[in-house]
Amino acid sequence: MAKNSLDIIFENENYIALNKPAGLLSIPDREQSQISLKDILITTYGSIYTVHRLDKDTSGIIVFAKNAETHKYLSLLFEERKTEKYYVGLVLGSPANKQARIDAPISEHPQHKGMMVVHQKGKPSITDYEVMESFRTFSLIQFQLHTGRTHQIRVHCKNIGHPLACDPLYGDGKPILLSAIKKKFKLSKNEEAERPMLNRLALHSYRLILTEPDGQTRELIAPIPKEFTAILQQLKKNNG
Repeated sequence: MAKNSLDIIFENENYIALNKPAGLLSIPDREQSQISLKDILITTYGSIYTVHRLDKDTSGIIVFAKNAETHKYLSLLFEERKTEKYYVGLVLGSPANKQARIDAPISEHPQHKGMMVVHQKGKPSITDYEVMESFRTFSLIQFQLHTGRTHQIRVHCKNIGHPLACDPLYGDGKPILLSAIKKKFKLSKNEEAERPMLNRLALHSYRLILTEPDGQTRELIAPIPKEFTAILQQLKKNNG
């Protein structure tokens, strides 16, 4: 992926905000198994600093600093929860409460490495959610993160009984197929098998509000992915 193929939301001399595609690591993993967004930025800018990260399969807004001073400033903003972070996700089913706060501490899973779990002795974890559109099979939900635990939204969604769609760790991991939404679905003559409408974690970081060093408020937006809106259109058409 070259710089000209990156989806840059905002950039100045101090930092860059991008719309990260799903499936791309934010920063290199321990095994250096594949190229990360940070690697791509380093080839363009020389030095780049990690401020926060998104899970590999989550798309949306991510910010990197271009110098040590901005890195220190922005990292503190995130650590001290002085940013506003909003995500959208497609969950299975329709939550009974259309708006609620999930206040459930999260810790590492005692048996499964890389998994997290709600546990009374875990770290405080708070997510507000609001149902934006609701159907029988799926709902589009806006989440506001007040803490930044690993897999927080994914774990909290599982905890309320409505895991994120296509989540292999905390949900069923199944892709969203048009045949599951459209009653009279037929494969086109050219296709041997149905192509999924969505086959990745249905979570997107779509809005971030932060205060820049000069005191100016900056609102960053990464539009809701087209795959999400296509699924919602089909759900509306077919009383999903």
